[in-house]
Amino acid sequence: MEQLVFELATPEAPSFENFLPGPNAEVVAALVRFAAGSVAETGLLLWGPPGAGKTHLLKAAVRAAGLRGARAALVSPAELEAADLSALGAHGLVAVDDVEAASAAAQARLFTLYNALKAGGGHLVAASALPLATLPLREDVRTRLGWGLVYEAMPLADADKPAALVDYARRRGFTLADDVIRYLLVHGRRDMTALCATLAALDRHSLATKRPITVPLLRDWLQREMTLGR
Repeated sequence: MEQLVFELATPEAPSFENFLPGPNAEVVAALVRFAAGSVAETGLLLWGPPGAGKTHLLKAAVRAAGLRGARAALVSPAELEAADLSALGAHGLVAVDDVEAASAAAQARLFTLYNALKAGGGHLVAASALPLATLPLREDVRTRLGWGLVYEAMPLADADKPAALVDYARRRGFTLADDVIRYLLVHGRRDMTALCATLAALDRHSLATKRPITVPLLRDWLQREMTLGR
């Protein structure tokens, strides 16, 4: 069964509710305010290594902004090159992932987009694998990104994951035993997206079968899913 636990669960749509903040609580709080449109700053730059949850948080911010009725979009630098800037500039929130990969053309359009959002009271949230000072961008673009808030996103350490999983389960309304956590952390990938997807699937299965989430339930669920050919 090794490595199968996390391949059978379909990830939930990224949201603030299913993100495990760990050391990133301040980052999440800032993005919630941006998604709500309740900040004076135009921009926020989020940087950090792969696996820190940057893309999840951008998607969560776009989703939250959309749920309150604002126009919101997530674009890559390549998509930005072909985007309708007049339409994007009128959005309440635009998220741009992987800004360090922006071409010269994408950087020029990012500069224009930032100015349009600033003029219209919109917000730009960008993510990068590199800190602001080392971003390979035009100086005027880097300066614009630095005008707003800048946060470092940090991945959860393995030692912090059990407590984070307990908190995630609590927020979903169930209790997670230590032996279930150990099983999850031993039998597959340890990235938080996969772990949360597994817990969400187990929660649904637990409710459907009216059984608490235990290691036997987890094993039964795995056997059923594999029998169905997923």
